[in-house]
Amino acid sequence: MPIGAIGKDFEITDTQPLTEAERQGLAEALDDEYKTRATYARVIEDFGGVRAFVNIVEAEKRYISALLGLFERYDIAPPSDRWTGAPPRFLSLLEACNKAVQAETDNVAIYDRVLKTSTRADILSVYHAWREASLDRHLPAFRRCAERKGQ
Repeated sequence: MPIGAIGKDFEITDTQPLTEAERQGLAEALDDEYKTRATYARVIEDFGGVRAFVNIVEAEKRYISALLGLFERYDIAPPSDRWTGAPPRFLSLLEACNKAVQAETDNVAIYDRVLKTSTRADILSVYHAWREASLDRHLPAFRRCAERKGQ
């Protein structure tokens, strides 16, 4: 299943409004994806088309789209993107790679936390997919970047 389709194949069977915990979980996940996209885009701007950052910034765009789809599906306003124009900067590509390792580790922890906020299949499918992507694909790519000392 394409990543953009995750969560869309589920009917809403729970017609109750989202709980406050579910809303906060979605908001926290979206904010982290906004931050990651802006940070990795800044790394590309500052250091050029480093493969790990180029590939993963594109994935972040898909993740944001899927999360925004959940906000739309449940008719709630998403938080604004507070990271556009304000991502952190790094002194070297090695520093950026090391920070990306930490960011992906933090991302897994966020998804571990927000997975506990809902029992809805569509929300959980997105959370599980993004957690798995961070753990199994993004984190190893940035570890390799750091091991190569940003080369």
